[in-house]
Amino acid sequence: MPLYCVNLPLSVSIRHSQRSFHLLFCRHVGQRCLWTRLGPSLSVRHVVPMGTAAKEMAQFGDKHTQSNRPMSPHITIYKWSLPMMMSIAHRGTGVAMSAGVSLFGLAALILPEQFPYYLAFVKSLSLGPALIYSAKFALAFPLTYHTWNGIRHLMWDMGKGFKIPQVYQSGVLVLVLTLFSSAGLAAM
Repeated sequence: MPLYCVNLPLSVSIRHSQRSFHLLFCRHVGQRCLWTRLGPSLSVRHVVPMGTAAKEMAQFGDKHTQSNRPMSPHITIYKWSLPMMMSIAHRGTGVAMSAGVSLFGLAALILPEQFPYYLAFVKSLSLGPALIYSAKFALAFPLTYHTWNGIRHLMWDMGKGFKIPQVYQSGVLVLVLTLFSSAGLAAM
């Protein structure tokens, strides 16, 4: 194969050689790092006997078992408050709605008929209006509670309502709004 000579300015040729050198250097350093990390020398070099730590952990476990104290922090040591219960309920409604939507979607995929068929089936059961209203309220409550409490959390994210009286006031407001909006949605 004949060699072709390209007349490039010296600065371009030097830049090209420097770039090639840098690429080769980076490849070499990267390979060296991988070799030291993946090689057996790393695992052999850092072997530490675990006998003392295991013995100390066993002694701690025995001491804790003999004291008959609950694990710390245990939920029973706290006095239940409105913000605590609302925080737990916010998480619970989020999980319940996620599970409900997932199950509804899964049922839509698995069940043989379309939604209007099942709606007609429920109507044919001739359930009383009180039972239907209660079921609709039970479906609307998690959605409205999670929405109103989420707005409350957004206000906290803006730095508003952190004083204890404001936390309780906003909690009561969320509960009142939840009850009214759930009742309104269930009445539709």
